[in-house]
Amino acid sequence: MPHPAIIKDNVAVITGGASGIGFAAAMAFARAGMKVCIADVDEARLAEAATKLSSITSATDVMTFAVDVSRAESVRELERAVGAHYGGTDLLMNNAGIQPGSTLFAEPDNWQRIIGVNMWGIINGSRIFAPGMIARGKAGLIINTGSKQGITTPPGDPAYNVSKAGVKAFTEALQHELRNTSDCHITAHLLIPGFVFTGLTAKGRTEKPAGAWTPEQTVDFMLARLDAGDFYILCPDNDVPRALDEKRMLWAAGDIVENRPPLSRWHPDYADAFATFVKGE
Repeated sequence: MPHPAIIKDNVAVITGGASGIGFAAAMAFARAGMKVCIADVDEARLAEAATKLSSITSATDVMTFAVDVSRAESVRELERAVGAHYGGTDLLMNNAGIQPGSTLFAEPDNWQRIIGVNMWGIINGSRIFAPGMIARGKAGLIINTGSKQGITTPPGDPAYNVSKAGVKAFTEALQHELRNTSDCHITAHLLIPGFVFTGLTAKGRTEKPAGAWTPEQTVDFMLARLDAGDFYILCPDNDVPRALDEKRMLWAAGDIVENRPPLSRWHPDYADAFATFVKGE
């Protein structure tokens, strides 16, 4: 049974909605009869996405908005525009994200931009949209796109890991706040994609790798888990099953409990122990 927020004439707002997972979600919400606002920093891509959306729903049910989610005032303008156009928001998907790569001692501008979009974008969206969503008195959803890298924090892209670890901590706090707010029918959820073939992950490739899911597969899985009431929407892919993700996450937590070196999964002294743990021996 569909989630009560994902119904005809309800309003969905998706940041990073012009491509990838965000656009696949917008298409799914439009097919469910929702009014959809896709927000993105790329105006040309927004126009192209709106044309595609209008092929499956009325043009009046599609809204676009150019937004820089790292700036609170830009997100406030988005929230006001949606309110003026549709009367309010029932589903917010904070999905905008970037991954240009990072090193630990790189120039700070790159770090600030990554954290600004990936973490502050989600904080801004949730804080600015949630009060109005609560006031509507209806069932509603806030879906924040995180990453497995924000949980296992593998070496190689520290700024991205820091940003997505912040998304996890923030979304957990948000759901706690919402469930303890009187007369609140909004729930928060953390989407944790697997390997998904999008512009963010393509890195020059034009064909989907066999191990990757499509954005559409990811959104279908997300919708099923929303219907089931999951907070942590942990997506597998064609290469990594859930059982392996769970082992990796448990090992990461075990670094603290067992007082191992940080990121011991990649430490040569613990490679054999990790391999044995994964095998369940």
